[in-house]
Amino acid sequence: MARGHTSRRRDVADDLSQIEGRHPVLEALRAGRPLRKLLVARSSVGSRPIHHLIVEARRRGVPVQEVDPAVVDRLARTPAPQGVIAYAAARETVEVDDLLALARRRGEPPFVLLLDGVEDPRNLGAVLRSAEAVAVHGVVIPRRRAVGLTPAVAAASAGAIEHVLVAATSNLSQAIERLKKAGVWVIGADPQAEQVLYDAALLPPVAVVVGGEGRGLSRLVREHCDLLVRIPMHGATASLNVSVAGALVLFEVRRQMRAAGGTTA
Repeated sequence: MARGHTSRRRDVADDLSQIEGRHPVLEALRAGRPLRKLLVARSSVGSRPIHHLIVEARRRGVPVQEVDPAVVDRLARTPAPQGVIAYAAARETVEVDDLLALARRRGEPPFVLLLDGVEDPRNLGAVLRSAEAVAVHGVVIPRRRAVGLTPAVAAASAGAIEHVLVAATSNLSQAIERLKKAGVWVIGADPQAEQVLYDAALLPPVAVVVGGEGRGLSRLVREHCDLLVRIPMHGATASLNVSVAGALVLFEVRRQMRAAGGTTA
């Protein structure tokens, strides 16, 4: 692969071409994602957020079509489209090497998140939002037995999906080994781990691995991690939601980076 270029591939889900909700659509526009058309419910046209969307879309040459609110509701694939639906080319995923290439272009040690079988689109969207907030170089998801980049994921990410690279892999263990060969230390979040999160050195180059709902990390993925850490629990609850657990580990990495002088933010 030529340095500085990203080898993109079409995601397998056809429904990725539909973006719903005011904020996700606005973030898609701001990110420069090519939109084919914007549908707006007539009853929403007078509102300031929708007016702003329309102005931004027309400024970028995106056709805007005002329709009956019932049309938006009928076409919507999420519970709350907020009177707006945008159509775009399918959301694309990248390769693991593209995440490493992005880190090289920025002159930074890799900081990556891997998700082992997250199936709830709301959880994936929330994790992507946290990942973008801490400025990871990308997120790795499995192609099978996990949710893809659906409209519900885009809505739950509140637009973050437009600003973070997502790599899809057919074998998460192989992706971990690829990262290791690049000098990345792989840390798995496991409630049964002996090492407490806050006592572990988590400075990049690092990849954080978080398991899916219910089963957590799979056996093979757990065995491929360099270190397992647990989030200390002080109440009766034994574990946290995957999106919460992922956010805590990611922000601990960012905290340690700041303490080490790697960032002033």
